[in-house]
Amino acid sequence: MSKFVFVTGGVVSSLGKGITVASLGRLLKSRGLTVSVLKFDPYLNVDPGTMSPFQHGEIFVTEDGGQCDLDLGHYERFIDTNLTKDSNVTSGKIYWSILSRERKGGYDGGTVQVIPHVTNEIKDRIWSLAKSSGADVILVEIGGTVGDIEGLPFMEAIRQFRMDVGRESSLFIHVTLVPYVAAAKELKTKPTQHSVKELRSIGIQPDVIVCRSEAPITEDIRAKVALFCNVEEEAVIPNPDVESIYEIPLCFAEARLDEIVLEKLNLTASPADLSSWRQLVSVIKNLRDRVVVGIVGKYVSLPDAYLSVAEALRHAGFSHGVDVEVRWIEAEDLERGRTELLEDLDGILVPGGFGQRGVEGKITAAQYAREHKVPYFGICLGMQCAVMELARNVAKLEDAGSVEFGSCAHPVISFIPGHPEVTGLEGSMQVGTRACQIQPDTHSMKWYGQTVVQERHRNRYVINKKYLESLAEAGMRVAGLSTDGLVEIMELEGHPWFVGTLFHPEFKSRPTRPHPLFVGFIQAILDQKKG
Repeated sequence: MSKFVFVTGGVVSSLGKGITVASLGRLLKSRGLTVSVLKFDPYLNVDPGTMSPFQHGEIFVTEDGGQCDLDLGHYERFIDTNLTKDSNVTSGKIYWSILSRERKGGYDGGTVQVIPHVTNEIKDRIWSLAKSSGADVILVEIGGTVGDIEGLPFMEAIRQFRMDVGRESSLFIHVTLVPYVAAAKELKTKPTQHSVKELRSIGIQPDVIVCRSEAPITEDIRAKVALFCNVEEEAVIPNPDVESIYEIPLCFAEARLDEIVLEKLNLTASPADLSSWRQLVSVIKNLRDRVVVGIVGKYVSLPDAYLSVAEALRHAGFSHGVDVEVRWIEAEDLERGRTELLEDLDGILVPGGFGQRGVEGKITAAQYAREHKVPYFGICLGMQCAVMELARNVAKLEDAGSVEFGSCAHPVISFIPGHPEVTGLEGSMQVGTRACQIQPDTHSMKWYGQTVVQERHRNRYVINKKYLESLAEAGMRVAGLSTDGLVEIMELEGHPWFVGTLFHPEFKSRPTRPHPLFVGFIQAILDQKKG
């Protein structure tokens, strides 16, 4: 039978519950245990697929096509495992399931209520993941903050869940803030005390408290939190600010978090083998050089919108021993003629997105990279922009564009063949893993080193086959094809590195196993810097 760890948050949002869960998962896996993760999000959207990146940040895509919360990216990167869409459940999914069943008479005419029907549905999702994954430990994160009205059904469900499985099979971890008041020159525990009081008022007593702080947590602070929050002193875990998020598993190991969890769950496991993780952190702390990559996007005021892209760049930098500085460039600034923003970059990356705003700026970035031989990496819309730029300025196809943005003389970017031709949020998308056949004598083949790869997609538009001949004459090389003949990867002849992908390679990058195309991109940048 699986063991269950529930992680809640208090005081304020954005404390790093996701990183806490991911780090604990890393520690447990290092001990030979199998781990799976479930994130509950209290909002009423069925999934974040239609949510604005300004509000939600990145939409992470799983192997089976789940459009999920960005915390699943943290889980996959730290634990080095592939999750499924069952690992992210929203209030919207819960209520959709219940109301669909009710409309079909599934409750035999009974009154449908939050308790027991909503709470039972929540518990069923936990049991379902435990059964499908067969994991030794299921880590469950409750999104939001204790006291949020929309999170109450989830809190009640996990309270009941402990009653169902017992104390030796379940554990509560509460992540709180211990703020440093500069004027008083001291850390304050009162917010944590009030947060735990709120949690206990709904029947949950935390077993472990993780204290986020910008200053070191002293022993007297730990003792105070333990006394007023009714936990053992050793179960008050410091989580101070660190230079890199990848240090956090080592901080937790030093505080014995994994040992405490194992003791409380009555689990036996091997000693932790963190050698590869310690080596990773050592590399991060000793990066010997620096390169600057500009990410040209339309949501750069919220960098979380491109979280996996930025992390994949850093992962590739680790493999080369270099620090990758990400410079955020607003695509609309390029539309206003501010091309000087591109002048001192070592590389240019244009990520995915939807909608016309900022597209001409992204096309400008692709043109600059092509003309100045700057290494360029275009992902999804970034590839489409590169194709539109090539069609307009080299193939001389005036008014070349995409059907996403309305009618044009030369729609070099078109709908996926066979998919409904619908724009807007209702349009069907290609989401999840598809096979890509890598073509010989290409940059992609050099770095992949294999002929068939599996990559994750989230796209609605592709290169129009009618224009492949014209684009080839303009210098485009097809480097990857889907099994139905769609261009998955394009490259540019005679350029040190100009690669565009229809898929999102960033979702498969890991800190200890960076994605090969990102590794190749950084290598091309280093080669350019050497002259």
